[in-house]
Amino acid sequence: MAITAAQVKELRESTGVGMMDAKKALVENDGDMEAAVDWLRTKGLAKAAKKAGRTAAEGLVAVAVNGGVGVAVEVNSETDFVAKNAEFQTMVKGIAEAALNVADVDALKAADLGGKSVETVLTDKIATIGENMTLRRMAKLEAAQVATYIHNAAADGMGKIGVLVGMNRGDEAFGKQVAMHIAAANPAALGEADLDAAIVEKERQVQIDIARESGKPEAVIEKMIEGRMKKFIAESTLLGQAFVVNPDLTVEAAAKEAGAEITGFIRLEVGEGIEKVEEDFAAEVAKAVKG
Repeated sequence: MAITAAQVKELRESTGVGMMDAKKALVENDGDMEAAVDWLRTKGLAKAAKKAGRTAAEGLVAVAVNGGVGVAVEVNSETDFVAKNAEFQTMVKGIAEAALNVADVDALKAADLGGKSVETVLTDKIATIGENMTLRRMAKLEAAQVATYIHNAAADGMGKIGVLVGMNRGDEAFGKQVAMHIAAANPAALGEADLDAAIVEKERQVQIDIARESGKPEAVIEKMIEGRMKKFIAESTLLGQAFVVNPDLTVEAAAKEAGAEITGFIRLEVGEGIEKVEEDFAAEVAKAVKG
């Protein structure tokens, strides 16, 4: 029988599965909604959908490099237990390698991973491991050479923070030092020209208000604002920051000494920007046991 768009929509809304899975379930069961739900459950898909409402703020960032192309991907899970799971780590590594050949996260979800799409592999893993998981984001960097660093590594090439640094010149050791600096200092941009103009203007207005509260003459206020904005830009940009390896030098000055040219960077940290509901340890374990 012909399956209507309305039937597919209804099944998707009631189970949370993807459009193609919903349509296939209905086709396999001649449009019988209840039978289609049961079919999805036997495939583990409805179970995965049931868990899709849970907050996934743990997980791993993985990096992969091939020649002058580097990628970083973030795959989230509900608990740190799963992030330490070898099966989960193998999947994340495969996703990072697949990301080398695509442009964005949507293309990555559709990319092949062992004969299935990445999205399907992830859905299957949700069903087998029993936690919600999400492929949250990916970022790609191209340069003459790409250095990497993983902070709090859980396995080779993956951990809590992943950094890529692009350089036109310079050796691998210096590139790793810069990547470690980025992990620690978390710069907002490479240089002043790369900073978000809205963020800079907002900071300027804050500094104007602070300076005027001092009651000092306008000429003095202007100098105060100029000095504070110069400091803000230096502290916010990679090239302007004091180099953690040698704080007497900025990263830009250290790069010149090393004969390197830094062209870009990527820093991904697990769970940044995700609002996580805090639970005590006992509650977390109880939740995991209940499934």
